[in-house]
Amino acid sequence: MRLQKYMAECGVASRRKCEEIILQGRVAVNGQTVSEMGTQVEEGDVVTLDGEVIRPEEEKRYILYHKPAGEVTTVSDDKGRETVMDRFRGLPVRVYPVGRLDYDSEGLLLLTNDGALAQRLTHPSCEVDKTYLARVTGQPTAEELERLRKGVIMEGDERRTWPAKVKVLRTGEIWTELLITIHEGRNRQVRRMAAAIGHQVVLLRRVRFGPLDLGGLRRGEWRELTEGELEKLKRL
Repeated sequence: MRLQKYMAECGVASRRKCEEIILQGRVAVNGQTVSEMGTQVEEGDVVTLDGEVIRPEEEKRYILYHKPAGEVTTVSDDKGRETVMDRFRGLPVRVYPVGRLDYDSEGLLLLTNDGALAQRLTHPSCEVDKTYLARVTGQPTAEELERLRKGVIMEGDERRTWPAKVKVLRTGEIWTELLITIHEGRNRQVRRMAAAIGHQVVLLRRVRFGPLDLGGLRRGEWRELTEGELEKLKRL
């Protein structure tokens, strides 16, 4: 099978992310570094990632984690910052985040070693709804909120965002809390959407991912998905 598919079945990440890892020159097959697409893996081949042998995981794990702000959603960080992976070093299998939450954001993050499911959930065609609680500066007008609902052009991006669902939760003297639902996954999207209508996000928490919600999980806590939750994910 193709190397990126093999890596996904080992629980490394989605196939798309595995392709990026291959291009970074971090993968070797039978001791030979691979840095281009098209490599096939056959039975008996030894595949290593960053010098460690990887094999298809027999035990699949599905973890719902309340990521706090101040953690990077990567396997490692060249700046030495804490990553979400530091929370799960003691697991008997390696799990990887499905998608990302930026360093300053918190909330629901799914981790798994099921590469096939991760691939489906992050593919644009799946259009998984992601809901965020966003506290923004000031008080957006009805016209500004309607712009979010219809789609906006964000700085540095020529494509208009897909229409979002937007609901006002609370309004203070200098801030407003919004519930924003999108299905895209562009870089720092909610923050850039708010900036496009003239407001800054000062707190961002993902509260739902598809059928999953944070429930009573506090920052830094995690739990395994229930069979019912997993079944709903696989039906997406």
